[in-house]
Amino acid sequence: MTATTERPAEQRPAERPARSVPRPAFTDAEAGAREFPDSGTGARRYNYYVPAKRKQSHYEDVTVEVQPDPRHYLSQGWIYGFADGVGGYPLGWTKLKAWGVDDPPPVRGVGTGGGGKGLSWPAHGWHEFRDPNEEWEQTIYRYNANVVRQVNQNVENARNAKAFDQWTRNWVTFVERSVGAWMHVEHILGLYVFAANERSGPTNMHNTVMAVNSAHKIRFAQDLALYNLTLTEEIEGFDGTAHLEAWNSDTEWQGVHEVTEALAAVQDDWGEAMFAANIVFEPLVGELFRSGLVMHAAPRNGDFVTPTVVGAGEYDYAQRDLRWSLACFGPLVHDREFADHNRQLMEGWLAHWVPRCLGAARTLQPLWSQPDGLPPRFEDALDRAKNRFAGILSDLGLPTPKELAQ
Repeated sequence: MTATTERPAEQRPAERPARSVPRPAFTDAEAGAREFPDSGTGARRYNYYVPAKRKQSHYEDVTVEVQPDPRHYLSQGWIYGFADGVGGYPLGWTKLKAWGVDDPPPVRGVGTGGGGKGLSWPAHGWHEFRDPNEEWEQTIYRYNANVVRQVNQNVENARNAKAFDQWTRNWVTFVERSVGAWMHVEHILGLYVFAANERSGPTNMHNTVMAVNSAHKIRFAQDLALYNLTLTEEIEGFDGTAHLEAWNSDTEWQGVHEVTEALAAVQDDWGEAMFAANIVFEPLVGELFRSGLVMHAAPRNGDFVTPTVVGAGEYDYAQRDLRWSLACFGPLVHDREFADHNRQLMEGWLAHWVPRCLGAARTLQPLWSQPDGLPPRFEDALDRAKNRFAGILSDLGLPTPKELAQ
């Protein structure tokens, strides 16, 4: 056993005196603070905007003023822009106007304090728009996934039940040519009208609804394309390429072909493109063909499957895309500063697009006599489409144009 000897005191290291170090004091103002003044019980709510209803919605939290705005926050002006010098979300990419857009932007510079005095929210009338469907990224995926799942199940059930064997021969020809031709309408509108204007709106809320509308159209075009491939496999003699000849050559489709491409050719005005497509073309041509013809004629020809595919696209417009369009254009007709300007502009668009869409609708008339089991008369279907269109204009606060009497 070894004895331990203790070192002499004079050889031990001196103990260091305690140091006085200032401790950080958190005031809830630092980045990364665990508690914020608005934390409350942990609910995450924002207070930089006025909600449309009494309480803020999740939709508003993820869409309202997601983009910065020098009229409200950006003291240094736009932090990004386009090659021609235009910055951010230009307000002049439509001839429509909302209150406040002609007011000069606040003066910015050193010592202005961000120019915050006198600035209020919303900075202009465009920011008052709220999508009644409350669409944002998550809802887009959920809705379209559910639609595709249901359509696929309906078609698969029809395959298992050999339901396509019950179709009349003339109806097979109608579906391969005319229902297939409508695929081109949805594709062009989705990609070259709605998607092409998706970045042109004055706020993130407008751009979101245009993106969602585009997704509906492109998904519906895809539904029709996949349906066409299924019918090619299931029905003997079904020509899966006939829709190309119909779209490019059949006389009945050339009016719709021309108007659809004209919608895609609208330049430098997202407002006119959306108004012409959703307010004029869809009720006078789209619903006329989808509901007035296909949905009525299919059951009379032994087809109970096609209406489920086409009906999904009809629901997109009637229950969702039209709703945001009315919420967008309606307040502009009654804008507190530019009501007369907007009303005159929309009436001019009606005078231009209504005759073209009615002409396209009338060129479709021979399609009503092609199936063996005939749908209701074309004139009755067109009258219903006109009444539907007049009701939409009434909801907007616009007069029925005289061109509707054609």
